[in-house]
Amino acid sequence: MIRVEREIFDIGAEIEALTAGRTDIGAVVSFTGLVRDFNDGSPVTGLTLEHYPGMTERELEKIENEARNRWNLQVSLIIHRYGDMALGEPIVLVVTASPHRQDAFDAALFLMDWLKTKAPFWKQETSTEGETTWVKERQSDFNAAHRWKSNT
Repeated sequence: MIRVEREIFDIGAEIEALTAGRTDIGAVVSFTGLVRDFNDGSPVTGLTLEHYPGMTERELEKIENEARNRWNLQVSLIIHRYGDMALGEPIVLVVTASPHRQDAFDAALFLMDWLKTKAPFWKQETSTEGETTWVKERQSDFNAAHRWKSNT
C-alpha cells in the first residue's frame, strides 16, 4: 500500500490498521524517518519536500512491488509526506509484515535504501537564518542501495 500525503500520520495507528485481525503475520518491522534539527553539521529549522504527483506514486509502487517479489511479505506500507514539515515530524513510514522476521527486516531495509535513491522527491532545508537550500544526493545512500542490485 502506498500513500503520498501532506498530513502527519500516526505511526501506531498505521501499524495497528495494517495488522488488525491478521494471524498470518509473525513479524512486523517499521522505519520512521523524522525531520531533524541538523544536516551535515549545520542547524536546520524545517524541511520542505516536493514531488511530481502521479510519477511519485508509480515509482513507489515499483519499489514496493520489487520488495514483494524478493521477500515473502503478507503486507507492506509506504507513507511519504510532502510539503512543509517542522522539526520532529514524521517524513516517511515503511512497514513490512511477514510470517518470519528476516523477510520483514530485509524488505524494510531494501525499501528505505531504494526510496532514498529512486523515489522522486526533492528536499529543501531551512537554515536558522531563514535561507533554503536544496539537499544534495549522498553517495552513502547510493552505496547502501547498491547492495541490492546483485539480487536482481
